[in-house]
Amino acid sequence: MVEMDLSQLPFTLMDEAGRDHVRRGMDLAYFDRDEIILEMGQAGESVFLIHKGEVAELDPTLPAASARIGHYTAGDLFGAISILNGKSRYRFQAEQECLCYVMPKALFTQLCRHYPPFEQFFKQSLSHKARLLTEKRAEGGVTMAGFMLAKVNECMREPLLIDASKSIHDAVRQLHDSHADSLLVATAGALGMVTKTDLLNGLVLGNCTQATPVEALANVSLVTVAPEQYLFEALILMTRHKVARVVVMEGESVKGVVELMDVLSFFSSRSYVVSLQVEQANSLEALAAASQRTPELVNALMVQGVKLRFAMDLLAALNGRIMSKAWSFTVPEQYHTQSCLMVMGSEGRGEQILKTDQDNGLILADDCQWPTVAEEMNTLTETLIQLGYPPCPGNIMVSNPEWVGTVSQWKNNITKWVNARDGDSLMKLAILLDSHGVAGNPALLDQVREALFERCSHDELLLSYFARAALRFSTPLTLFGSLKKPQHGIDIKKGGIFPIVHGVRTMALERRINATSTLDRLDALAADGRLDRRFADDLGEALALFTELRLRQQLQELDNANPKRTNRVVVQELSSLERDLLREALRIVKDFKQRLSHRYHLEYS
Repeated sequence: MVEMDLSQLPFTLMDEAGRDHVRRGMDLAYFDRDEIILEMGQAGESVFLIHKGEVAELDPTLPAASARIGHYTAGDLFGAISILNGKSRYRFQAEQECLCYVMPKALFTQLCRHYPPFEQFFKQSLSHKARLLTEKRAEGGVTMAGFMLAKVNECMREPLLIDASKSIHDAVRQLHDSHADSLLVATAGALGMVTKTDLLNGLVLGNCTQATPVEALANVSLVTVAPEQYLFEALILMTRHKVARVVVMEGESVKGVVELMDVLSFFSSRSYVVSLQVEQANSLEALAAASQRTPELVNALMVQGVKLRFAMDLLAALNGRIMSKAWSFTVPEQYHTQSCLMVMGSEGRGEQILKTDQDNGLILADDCQWPTVAEEMNTLTETLIQLGYPPCPGNIMVSNPEWVGTVSQWKNNITKWVNARDGDSLMKLAILLDSHGVAGNPALLDQVREALFERCSHDELLLSYFARAALRFSTPLTLFGSLKKPQHGIDIKKGGIFPIVHGVRTMALERRINATSTLDRLDALAADGRLDRRFADDLGEALALFTELRLRQQLQELDNANPKRTNRVVVQELSSLERDLLREALRIVKDFKQRLSHRYHLEYS
């Protein structure tokens, strides 16, 4: 019997009897340096698990400089796909002396027959394997957080309804008897809500009496969720829409109300009170104190195993509220409806979890008269710096007059950038395309975005120039075996994140997709038929994997005196499954770049 560690996937997908069968059926084989272990086109007869040494995966049909498409080291497994497909897609060659455990084809097929999850592991998409990784981490002591799995229907109150014709006196009496803070108001053709605060303001500050119908105070602009949505999503909606409660609807039927305080109590952790601290901040100092706790929140979310998309959504909503609060402290109220503060880049896409450099701009209504705008924008930039958002090295900030303008001026800028088509102009178009309004009047941004689509979406030459940047950096598949020192690593932003983000951004521009998040854009492109649903899902999982690996490295550096926010991932520090996922994700990026090259005729550029 061969002694070997079978505590990693895919061997954890079978029981102990199956693993014992593996140990009894395995053999050891030695391969010399440069020896071909499995030839391209050869029928698969064995599965190999590397004990010592390194193996290169080669595509002999490619030029020698680019033939090396993968690298395997101790703990990595290869050859299973060759058995399932009948022949090997590529050549596997020892890069140094190698010692491998060898599983015969007969044993592998027997295990596949007896343990379907084991067989499915080799056939599954990246998204399925990523879920297995999450579950494996949970078994290792990192629990899937209750707030990730909890649904809205686990934390909702029974709906309390009152007829619109009832008086304020009746409403107060019903609230008192029910020990509640809000009532749903059944108005003609719409559902409204009144809270204790609404009733108090109506009586004290308004012209209402106790006999006034409650309909006069009802707010009909309600934020709704479905019972089966995640409770975490409800918190994101409350943060984004600045409300303390959401109404639970199932079709046209009212099922309940979710209160912010109930959600925060459900989460039962100090980290999740950050959103409440932001809302309650009535000074720059209080806002800065709440803002400084976001790294603590990020750490808690990652430790608890929260799905990255949820974490990004919550942090984007929180950052938006912090900036909106800073805006309200800085900008005179009379200009709030005549201007729009927009964030751009990763912040605009909602994909920056840790605070990054400022990328923002200001759109003014064409008839706006704001003589002190430059002074106020300088103050806003300094305020954001105090809140932990460093100044942009490229000076893409509202303190730079180039990034402040009326709707007409922004439209003129778009025309100028499109005509220039140089690197700087294309970069400006890209970051404007990712813009998201966080304060002021978002309708102004809508006008600018529509002009951007109108000018660019049908311009094939511009789209070709625009897409070319996605191919700027090589996919670092060939680097897997050449990274020996901890200070080295794969630049995951250049090699993985940027090609997906910019490629998807290009397709979104062509299809006039309003969403700014890359994941939302992928969903829209799949719904539009521009991308196959499975491929879109795999691109999204690849992006999530790259982002998580990068974030994990950055969180480790937060303890340093001068964190560098590195984009590098050291392959040798990853588990066998993580290396497998990273390798597969980078292949998906390579495939995506080939598709972009064909669609936008980049092979001729």
